[in-house]
Formats: sequence, C-alpha cells, structure tokens
Amino acid sequence: MAENKKQNNIDRRNFLKLFGGGAVATTAVLAGCNSKNTSRGGTTITEIPTDKMTYRTSSASGDVVSLLGYGCMRWPTIAGGNARDGKDEIDQEMVNALVDYAIAHGVNYFDTSPVYCQGLSEKATGVALNRHPRDSYFVATKLSNFSPNTWSREASLEMYYNSMKELQVDYIDYMLLHAIGLGGMDSLHKRYLDNGVLDFLMEEREAGRVRNLGFSYHGDIEVFDYLLSQHDKYKWDFVQIQLNYIDWLHAKEVNPRNTNAEYLYGELAKRDIPVVIMEPLLGGRLAKIPDYLVGKLKQQRNENSIASWAFRYAGTPPKVLTVLSGMTYMEHLQDNLLTYAPLEPISDEEDELLMETARLMIDYPLIPCTACQYCMPCPYGIDIPSVFQHYNRCVCESNYPESSQDANYRKARQAFLVGYDRMVPKLRQANHCIGCDQCSHHCPQAIKIPQELMKIDDYTEKLKQGIL
Repeated sequence: MAENKKQNNIDRRNFLKLFGGGAVATTAVLAGCNSKNTSRGGTTITEIPTDKMTYRTSSASGDVVSLLGYGCMRWPTIAGGNARDGKDEIDQEMVNALVDYAIAHGVNYFDTSPVYCQGLSEKATGVALNRHPRDSYFVATKLSNFSPNTWSREASLEMYYNSMKELQVDYIDYMLLHAIGLGGMDSLHKRYLDNGVLDFLMEEREAGRVRNLGFSYHGDIEVFDYLLSQHDKYKWDFVQIQLNYIDWLHAKEVNPRNTNAEYLYGELAKRDIPVVIMEPLLGGRLAKIPDYLVGKLKQQRNENSIASWAFRYAGTPPKVLTVLSGMTYMEHLQDNLLTYAPLEPISDEEDELLMETARLMIDYPLIPCTACQYCMPCPYGIDIPSVFQHYNRCVCESNYPESSQDANYRKARQAFLVGYDRMVPKLRQANHCIGCDQCSHHCPQAIKIPQELMKIDDYTEKLKQGIL
C-alpha cells in the first residue's frame, strides 16, 4: 500500500503538471505524454498509441465501443489509495487526468454505480466526463437497489433520477439491473418485477432516456436462464458477466454458486446479445499468479505484464463488447491501453497454456475473493478484503510456510507477519472476527468468510509463536 501511495503521488504530480491542475487536456498534450511508470508485471511503458484502440460494434444499437472499458469503482483518493476501500476523499483532479488520458487514447465506455466509492463514484465520474463532448463517451450505470428500503418503485425511481443528476446527463447510454442472481428469483421479483421497475426502464428506453438496457449477473443460474428465456419480451441490449481464464471452465470449483463463463457467454452469443466483461483479473488474482507459473507465461511474452494475458483472454471472444477494468493508477491504465491498442487475440497455443495455468491455480489454496466489498462494512471493523488479499499474495509469492522445516521458513514467516501489519491495521485484522456471519450471505463468491478469517488468524498466531 505504501508503494502504491508513492506511485500515485508521482503520477499525480507528473500528470497534473501537464494538465494544468484539472483543466481539460488536449489530445495533442496527451499524445506527447511519455510516462516512465511501470505496469503490472514490471514492463516499462515508453509509448502509448492514441489511434490504435480496438473497437467492437454493438449488434443491438450500432454503438462503436472501445474494447477497454473504464470501471469507476476504484477512483483514486487524495491519500493515495482508492475510494472503494476506504472513506478518504476522492482525488477529483486525478480522476479528471485519468479520464482525459483514457479518452485521448480511445477509451469511450465508463461504468459506474450509485453504490461505488462510498456512493460518490457517479458524481466524480460525472464531473470528469462533463468536461468532454457528450457524444464522445458512453456512460453506464446501474439500478443498485440492494437493500429492502430501496425495493419500492418510488425509492428505485429516485435512485435512477439521482444517477442522471450526479452524472450530469439527460440520458444514460447503458443501464443495468445490478447484480441479478444475488438472492435468487425472489430478489429479482422484489427489486424489479413486482414493483414495475423493469417495465419503467423499458418505457425509458422507448423514450430515449435509456439507450441500452441490460443486467449484470452474479450467482443464481435460474435467474440468468429465466431472463434470457424472456429475451423476446425484454430485448436485452447487453449483459454483463464475469469472464476470465479461470472462470471459463472452473467457476464452480472456485465457487459452487457460480456458473462457468463458457456457458454464460455461449447462451448470450447464440442470442446475439453483446457481452460486457467484469472481473477479467478475478479480483486481481490473475495479475499476481503464483511465481512458478509466471515463468511459463514470460517464456512466451517476456515483455508483457502478467495482467495483459488475462485482458487479452477476456477480449478475444468476438461477442465481447467491452472489458471493464477498475484502474486506480496511471500505470494500470497505460498497461491496459497497450494490451488493447490494438488487441492481439489469444492464439490456440496460448489458450492451451492459459487453460493449463487455470488448472494449476485451482489446486492452489487461494481464497476466491474478488474484493467486491459486498461483505463490507464489517460491524466489528475487520477489513475482510485486505486480509484475504494479503493471504492470497503470500501464497502466490511462496511466503506461506507450511512448516518450520521449509527451506525459506524464516524469510517467508517475516514476509507474512510484517506484510500483514503493513497492509491491515491491527484493529482490522482477522483476530477480531466473532463469527457473527453478517458478511457471508452478501458474498457473490459464497465464501464462508468467518471460517476463512479464523483459519487465517489461527495460522498467523502459530507463525508468531513459531509453532508450525
């Protein structure tokens, strides 16, 4: 986190100097920008083309959409972190700089929600986008009526109209029913069908205030299959699914509640429904894979980041309209721009390599957390995603000793314990879990969160005491 903060501060100084403290940057200025930042995987970025972005044309609307979509869940904060993980103030000037740079390099799809960034993402996104011509970008947002007090028609419509206000628009290009599948058919009926909200959104589409209507899918396959069976009635313009090279065939092995992306994509493709991809990195896990697997990918493409393999995989299927990435830092944006400007599709040989990589990763003892934050806030203050992120990172980096007899025991033990305290404040660590289980039923990955926290705490205590 300290390293990220340092990097973000460097980015902010460099880019705000160019942009004049938040004024709209011209394409000429941005095209001449040559950052020295490094991307995920250590690849030095020297030049980003401004005219090579890969685009896909929507079969529903004819929109020409950039294959790289900007996910607005992780906008940077003044403190150097991201606004999804804490309550620090959003760095609006840096948001403006990121948006300017993305648009200048061909990105035209921006995805947000009323609940992202502690409820402030739409406002920050609207401020940044409103400085550009309205026809130069597509904005996607969601009806995120998760809690029972937003299920009524009145509360849902209030959320919808507030999204337009915060985004400073009089129409929304891509409107989603958010997280369909969580809570099963009962939730679908209460949130969208019985209260007439879906009928309202269809009327808004007819009136032109919603240009494309779709849904994002999490969890219950019965809901997904039902909504597709009603495609003639609802005429879905797009659907957002989780797709990456692990979830293509192994989603159920990661989480029994999930459905393999191969099935989801196939059902959409045969109905000619454009597909929007979320979680191409599986919550960041595919940007930092186990060390012994990194070498196999680097043998093929030493100059490319590990994350770029996942983005190329997600962007290769032809019905994919755009692939979302929540890019907090400039180096992440630049790395993804290089991947999609233009896209080099995954070859058959590379596909086989990634499928083998996926099979090996399934056998690794990782916690399938995507850091979606749906489990938060914890009533006892535990930073659940950060605890899991630290654990997974240590496993991937071979800093998870299973015995004091391990060859690298002392080094790995120190890396695990010191890294834990640096990444997660002591008052927010796993030992404060009391097993109330208020978190688990919110988790799209069906993680048994208290059990995993207690296992991590038990392991941590054994490391501290040196009794492994």
